Amino acid sequence: MKSGNATKELYKQLRALPWPQLWEHEVPQFDRAEARARFERVAVVRAVGVVFSESGPPAQREAVKQWLVRLLGDPEEKIRRYAMAALPKIGVGAREEAELLALLRKTTNEREEKFLTRTLGRVGGAATLDTLEAAGGHSVQRVKATVARAQRPTIIRMDRHVSDISGMRIHLRGRRGLEGIVREEVEARGKFRVVEVSPGLVAITPLAAFTLDDVFELRCFDTVGFVLGEVKSRDQAELIEALAATIASPASRRLLETLTDGAIRYRLDFIGRGHQRGAVREVAERAFALCPLILNDARQSPWAVDIHPAAAGHTVELRPRFAPDPRHAWRLDDVPAASHPPLAACMARLAGPMEREIAWDPFCGSALELIERSRLGGVLRVHGTDHDADAIRAARANFAAARLDRVESRFTCCDFREFPTVARIAPRSLTLIITNPPLGRRLQIPNLRGLFEDLFAVAADLLAPGGRLVFTNPLRMDSPEPTLKLQSSQAVDLGGFDCRLEVYRKSAAGAVVAGRA
Repeated sequence: MKSGNATKELYKQLRALPWPQLWEHEVPQFDRAEARARFERVAVVRAVGVVFSESGPPAQREAVKQWLVRLLGDPEEKIRRYAMAALPKIGVGAREEAELLALLRKTTNEREEKFLTRTLGRVGGAATLDTLEAAGGHSVQRVKATVARAQRPTIIRMDRHVSDISGMRIHLRGRRGLEGIVREEVEARGKFRVVEVSPGLVAITPLAAFTLDDVFELRCFDTVGFVLGEVKSRDQAELIEALAATIASPASRRLLETLTDGAIRYRLDFIGRGHQRGAVREVAERAFALCPLILNDARQSPWAVDIHPAAAGHTVELRPRFAPDPRHAWRLDDVPAASHPPLAACMARLAGPMEREIAWDPFCGSALELIERSRLGGVLRVHGTDHDADAIRAARANFAAARLDRVESRFTCCDFREFPTVARIAPRSLTLIITNPPLGRRLQIPNLRGLFEDLFAVAADLLAPGGRLVFTNPLRMDSPEPTLKLQSSQAVDLGGFDCRLEVYRKSAAGAVVAGRA
């Protein structure tokens, strides 16, 4: 018989075949073969499932399903097992579910029963749920989540008030180095109190009953997590039990029931520790046993339960999984290497308020910085330039979708050095230049230092006295322009490397000229 390695090699060869050749040649050859040859070529079954899911014509779907259902009755257990693994890739309806359940009821093979239960856990419906609940199968939770997902969408309610706030702790997570700006924004809003600040984390507590809308009024954080509890380090069995008890606790259930319409479904992750499939399964099954209303479901779950490593153990956090983030519903289009939205919001707050603002982003991308600054108010006009026409199209679409109707916007496809001439911008007529320029990482720049020297020169010419230059600076260089004075500089993690987020102010004598641009 073929070894496991030989089967894998055969699968690789079959996997590379065009669908017509696989279906019209390899499948008939497999069907005609004697039992031993069929066993040795069982990789054909796996290849059919994968290749059809990627490139098979919809008109042949029923024929492929019928072939796989027929293989569920094959005398060879391995062929039956491969068929049941391939079926979910093609699509399982009531007929296929009934065939799988019939096989489950009559099988005496422990391994086959395990694989059948796993397959039904992925694709089964109400009939599967009735069968597995009666038998007490381990996949009940998974099937229950599948049925709930099909029956009614689960919705997180942003407008529901959370009144039980005693001892509540909320973690706002984001880029390391931006904590001070996040803290300032929280304190300015006045609805939450900051209780701890550490790298990449600002911990807050509510001052009164609140909604998720109140939380998402804050724009400078990346993700938010409600702390369900802290679990101290202990042996694995006790750790599994403690994590499950935290997830299924009455406080967790009350919070989830308050903020959720529909079945309560969550995805469980051990942050920073890889997939941890075994631990995830054990914790989720134990939590389900403690509270069957809370379902672990990796598919399209509106909630996540994140287990973060902590100094003495683990922090368990409940995080809403929004796609898109409700703060960025205007983000209709994007471009490669675009800014991170919370970073753009932080840069806008760092710029500070100014009435009758005229702002320019020399490398506007999809216009995140200009939109975030305009949202803060006081802006008359924004200019955005980018050498990429796709970026300009995205910027125009996003700015229009943001509904900043009182702000005039002008987006121009050109090199930033050409902007004063192309857009007829007078010297000393801008109050703010805000930008996240190319940093030389994802987009290679032949002379990065020269680009920044030119940026400083253009800024010194176009900024009015008192105007600000707010930007990310990847280089250890200060402004060569004497009229640009450094006001602040802080290191920020921009995805694996530190960059300086800096604010310069134009210091030369003269009054701000507004409305000339």
